[in-house]
Amino acid sequence: MNYVQLQQLIQDYAENTEALFVQDIPKFIQQAETRIYNFVQLPSLRRNVTGTMTVGNQYVSLPNDWLSNYSVAIIDPTTLTYTYLINKDVNFLREAYPTVLNNGTTYQGTPTGAPKYYAVFGSQYSNQNEMSLMVAPAPDQAYPLELHYFYYPATIVQGVINGLSSITNAGSLYTPGVYSQVPLTGGNGSYATATVTVSMTGSVSSITLDDGGVFYVPGDVLSFNAASIGSGTGSGFTISVANISNATGTSWLGDNYDPVLFYGAMREAMLFMKQEQDLVTYYENKFQEALAEVKRLGDGLDRGDAYRDGQTRLNTNLKGNVAS
Repeated sequence: MNYVQLQQLIQDYAENTEALFVQDIPKFIQQAETRIYNFVQLPSLRRNVTGTMTVGNQYVSLPNDWLSNYSVAIIDPTTLTYTYLINKDVNFLREAYPTVLNNGTTYQGTPTGAPKYYAVFGSQYSNQNEMSLMVAPAPDQAYPLELHYFYYPATIVQGVINGLSSITNAGSLYTPGVYSQVPLTGGNGSYATATVTVSMTGSVSSITLDDGGVFYVPGDVLSFNAASIGSGTGSGFTISVANISNATGTSWLGDNYDPVLFYGAMREAMLFMKQEQDLVTYYENKFQEALAEVKRLGDGLDRGDAYRDGQTRLNTNLKGNVAS
């Protein structure tokens, strides 16, 4: 099932084509995806990235799509052998490799060597929304590093704007100020909004996405109605879509097990429509049933094989007698 099919199915089951409902369908789906990816660790949704550590720097910025760690390894640059680091608490790393002080007053830095341990440290200084790792001891050389991790895959929602180009035309005679949730017009898509900053000269000085909308394509030329900001004066602003996520509207869940995505989104849709509790409960129960099946796959079948584990045997006797 792709995004177009999923979107239509939600409208059909909900019997709702009202404009605001349709506009919020991408949010229903993304909320369901977040619940799924935080409950099941699907081996199909693991990713490897490599990088190089900085000498004396204990901290490693994690990728923006990082969800949870699978393994961390350093690579000996001479022998190319892997050493997998042991996961510990930050407190352990601090105590095992304490800061070196000279005469109790002068900071000399942390002990260095080949890292043996790592811990999830906390938010990055440059991006408070993303996480970082701490290793110990601090690297004594620029070790290659490999992260193997579970990640947030791109949403099935098609054509969400990920980035805008630089401002093509800043326009003129707009009312100075900062305006949030300004609807963007033009292009192939719908529902994108942005925070627009207009300088004292009446031209747009910056624009930041609030919502990436749906069904856009790279190169779409966007603007906004002057009536959406200030006193409604001004014209001439344009900017282009630089990149989007998921041009095809497909995803692993949509291709392999769409019921969990559909029922999860329907539960959010029922809440949005303020439906009776029994209907919300119905879709939540259907979602949980589908989620259990995905968990059986991700946390069970995908982690073994018949050679090592034997074939999976299930209870097929409806009276409760276990088949041998």
